[in-house]
Amino acid sequence: MGLQAPLWRAVTVFRVAALVYATILMLAGFRDFTRPWLGWAVLAAMTAWTAVTGVRYHDPAGRSRAWLAADLAVTLACLLVSNLVVSAERLASGGPTLPMAWVAGAVLVWALRGGRRAGGIAALILGAADLFLRGEITSATANGTVLLLLAGGVMGYVSRLTDDAETRMQRAVELDAATRERERLARGIHDSVLQVLALVQRRGTELGGEAAELGRLAGEQEAVLRSLVGVQDEAAAAGSADLRLLLGRYGSPRVTVAMPATPVLLPAAVAAEVAAAAGSALDNVAVHCGPETRVWVLVEKEPDAVTVSVRDDGPGIAPGRLAEAAASGRLGVAQSIQGRIRDLGGAVAITGGPGEGTEVELRVPLPR
Repeated sequence: MGLQAPLWRAVTVFRVAALVYATILMLAGFRDFTRPWLGWAVLAAMTAWTAVTGVRYHDPAGRSRAWLAADLAVTLACLLVSNLVVSAERLASGGPTLPMAWVAGAVLVWALRGGRRAGGIAALILGAADLFLRGEITSATANGTVLLLLAGGVMGYVSRLTDDAETRMQRAVELDAATRERERLARGIHDSVLQVLALVQRRGTELGGEAAELGRLAGEQEAVLRSLVGVQDEAAAAGSADLRLLLGRYGSPRVTVAMPATPVLLPAAVAAEVAAAAGSALDNVAVHCGPETRVWVLVEKEPDAVTVSVRDDGPGIAPGRLAEAAASGRLGVAQSIQGRIRDLGGAVAITGGPGEGTEVELRVPLPR
């Protein structure tokens, strides 16, 4: 029904309340009317029109310009008939007209349908009619017109706000639906195509020969497909980066990268530092291990942290080797890996021994 539906219902409630007030005034003063029967007829017309517009405006299709024009015409007619029921002296002295505050209902629906400008036009038309009845500008005429203008302006402003809010809500719903569909497709691709490509890459490398070339091509296509799956919506990625895209470039026939199917979003600077630290760990494998050494990079996203593990099946690290390297001025691990992660508030764990391979675990807390 939209966000404006409650506003249209509120206008109907206002009209009913204003009608009750006009009825009370008529019961109190109908004996002073020049034509009491006409006053009761106008009240009956106002009652019927309140019911008709309440039903009509409940349906958005009934809020056409023709109906709004008819609404203003009926309201104007009920107001002008006051000249035949209420004496001229009483009107000139500031006495109430027959519909009283009920006339504001037309101003509200015009503002709700057409904005502040339309509400202002309706208020000026009714204000001019009130001036015609009283014959001169009085405090009652001025106050009534100003109140109608204020009502039209406020309702028009609220109407515009609800339109903007409804548009934003619709966009948010569409974006959420698109994101869910993209994640569903990403999970499907990750569970099927990417796993098959990874299997072809691994088996091709093990078999060698032409199969190795096929495995290499499969690895390249896996990296490209991961990049396509990881494309972010601009709104979601503003100021952030998907860690999967940064680490996916390290994938090769020798390096297997395993990542979640959904984005791993981090502030762009944090993601760049984590990727650089992982790259340094891979560089160490390339320098200190043989060309046949295989490496596995695993990315895990937890509720409060992101963990990147770089594990190889190389010769491992001898006890005390890292301390000796730092003492001799070789700070690749101490600065490029541990220093980067420490500056991000995270921690690095390096495990392994001779003949057992090495695992470097980078753990970075997620920003609140």
